[in-house]
Amino acid sequence: MDHHTTAGASDAPREMAPQGYMPRIRLAVSLLFLMNGFMMGSWAPKIPVLKDRLGISEGMLGLLILTFGIGSLLMMPIAGGLISRLGSQKISKLMAACLVPVLLVLSLVPGLPLAFVGLFLFGGFIGAMDVAMNANAVAVEKRMRRAIMSSCHAYWSLGALAGAALGGPAIAQFGEIMHAVLVTIAGFAILAVAWPMVMADHPHPEAEREKLALPRSPLPWLIGIVALFSMIPEGSVIDWSALYLRNELGASVALSGYGFAAFSATMAIMRFAGDQLRDRFGAVRTLRVCTLLALVGLVMAGLAPDATVAIIGFALAGIGISNMVPIAFSAAGNLPGLAPGIGLSVVTFMGYSGILFAPSLIGFIAEHVGFSIIFTSIPALFIVVLLLSGHAVHADATKD
Repeated sequence: MDHHTTAGASDAPREMAPQGYMPRIRLAVSLLFLMNGFMMGSWAPKIPVLKDRLGISEGMLGLLILTFGIGSLLMMPIAGGLISRLGSQKISKLMAACLVPVLLVLSLVPGLPLAFVGLFLFGGFIGAMDVAMNANAVAVEKRMRRAIMSSCHAYWSLGALAGAALGGPAIAQFGEIMHAVLVTIAGFAILAVAWPMVMADHPHPEAEREKLALPRSPLPWLIGIVALFSMIPEGSVIDWSALYLRNELGASVALSGYGFAAFSATMAIMRFAGDQLRDRFGAVRTLRVCTLLALVGLVMAGLAPDATVAIIGFALAGIGISNMVPIAFSAAGNLPGLAPGIGLSVVTFMGYSGILFAPSLIGFIAEHVGFSIIFTSIPALFIVVLLLSGHAVHADATKD
């Protein structure tokens, strides 16, 4: 993925970078992020419906959702290997095309065994597409010689927000199957617009000879720790902020959702601003300031005397966490001597395992110590991120 460009174009790094804020190659990868987020967001309101239709317990539902996580994590390294052989364009398109119809399949499954298969595939295609579209975003960054990763993640957040917000009313109005049909049509429509514009990148030259082995260099693993320790706090806010506000700070049911809403809103806004900040101040300084803001925000939420202060703390944490993961992903895709797909598959695998598995462990601990202590102590992870933040310098390789 060096400075290679669209098929047939010169691969010399001196080639003119595309002009304007949103050239076709950037629009295409932004749409891929939007579509992936939309499919993920559309799944959330279907969860209780699936539970009722299959007549299963909370525990069994937990196992189903765990299957989604396992599918996702298993497919990420496989996708990384395929990207290094075939390029991110082919794998992004293939995984996106496989992903779109799966929600419809999940709405039609008659019993539990097929629901497990469907969720494994849904998680697998989401995860594999995630690695591929992040690898494509890295290639576009190199081609444009500027940061775009944060805004790509902002489009993912927008898609997830739209899918989740529209899903409940659509299921209530049209029923489960019609909702899935509409989501599938919308997914294919977004993909159809993006399809001809997705930037072709050539496989890494070393990849032809490489066996699909895990990288021996410590660098992707260290950047993976940055992603993991950025995403564990994110997962804990997503899953536990509402319960914390309601049970420990006495917030109303309506107010208790505002912690995550404030966190999501500041996160999306800051992701649109993040690329300009990174281009101006460099990835290392941006990461350090973001990490400190996230640390202050979560400690503030954990020590809050009332729900209002906690919500402001979560909003501040959202500003901080917003650009930590995009910077880690950009750095992973630009590691010297490593195919971008391989570096990214390690970092996405480690990062997403934090969002998929840590919250359940946190919930178990919180039963014994309470969420206030959890939100006050989780920021200790950010100290490790600060210690490793020098490695974010690789994210600036886009401008070489």
